[in-house]
Amino acid sequence: MVAHDVFLADCPARTTLDLIADTWSVVVIVALGRGPARYSELRGAVGGISNKMLTQTLRRLGDNGLVERRALRTAPPGTEYSLTDLGRSLLVPVSALTRWAEDNSAALLDAREALP
Repeated sequence: MVAHDVFLADCPARTTLDLIADTWSVVVIVALGRGPARYSELRGAVGGISNKMLTQTLRRLGDNGLVERRALRTAPPGTEYSLTDLGRSLLVPVSALTRWAEDNSAALLDAREALP
């Protein structure tokens, strides 16, 4: 097993942090933590995300083994996205980060307003 150190410039863990620390990645992972969803369901659940950004985010998460895409045999054909086992392993830390952001947003706004 190779040890990684995020303080090193060429550490692969930095790429991983970049992928999972992205706002849209976090929100999509939390949304898919509720269960598999079609593209349109994700688009409706994730307020403010454009079609282009949702597509890019799903592709990045899929390319890195966090999300899987499944073609549905429906009329019209559809696509469903779900978390892989690796993606589900992110739910605890990402959900904790999301909760922290929700619980502390007011304090952060107050701190900004208190600046001279």
